Amino acid sequence: MTNWLLEPLHYTFMQSGLLAAVLVGLTCAVLGVYVVLRRMAFIGDALAHTVLPGLVIAYLNSWNLAGGALTAGLATALLIGWLSERREMREDTAIGIVFTGMFALGILLMSTVRSFRDFTHMLFGNILGVTSSELLFIGGVAIIVLTLLALFHKELELTSVDPGYAAVIGLRVHWLRYLLLCLLALAVVSAIQAVGVVLTSALLVTPAATASLLTQRLTPMMGLAALIAVLSGVVGLYISYYGSVSSGAAIVLVCTLCFGVAWVARWARSK
Repeated sequence: MTNWLLEPLHYTFMQSGLLAAVLVGLTCAVLGVYVVLRRMAFIGDALAHTVLPGLVIAYLNSWNLAGGALTAGLATALLIGWLSERREMREDTAIGIVFTGMFALGILLMSTVRSFRDFTHMLFGNILGVTSSELLFIGGVAIIVLTLLALFHKELELTSVDPGYAAVIGLRVHWLRYLLLCLLALAVVSAIQAVGVVLTSALLVTPAATASLLTQRLTPMMGLAALIAVLSGVVGLYISYYGSVSSGAAIVLVCTLCFGVAWVARWARSK
């Protein structure tokens, strides 16, 4: 048993992959609790897809991929926030317009390249191929996101639970929303390094949704979500190593399994 656990750790790519999984899991899970509370799951999915044109433009011009993705992600977050503030447009409509438009632009740009193989790692991720510079970026994003969430925890909690009351007592609800959207964009870009565009939204939503089935208190919910995300990352990587399957997909499926177990446990308790 010990050899089975330690064997993958002999390889540098597994060590880097595990560290990336832990950092991405912590960042997405804690931030994902606010996403679930605010019913913003669609925004997480939209941001994960709308960074695609930024990635493709950066790739075609031999620029830094993370920089291209971050630029597109932040632009999308700000545009969604601005459109959703307009009285004549509902938030889900604004998200849908920006989501489909940006994703279509990414696909259009991808079609100018002879082979889609060049973009496979962007779509599906390659956590076992994370480089030192990418690991530093992921770590930096984790520090920034978790620090800002800690500093504005009370404000974000109140605006998530009762935005009307938060506005009455003088909190800048719109600015806090922009802050959360920008943090989401940062988290999405860092997660793409690990699991790609397609699976990133699952890391934002599934661990937090699982934790919400087990507790209604915000701080314990964050702790449980982080634990589930990190555990799923580690278990998923071991499954990928020994089963020779996609690491990103394995991580997300373990998250999904945790959700299924939590749902069954809650259903059983209610009987």
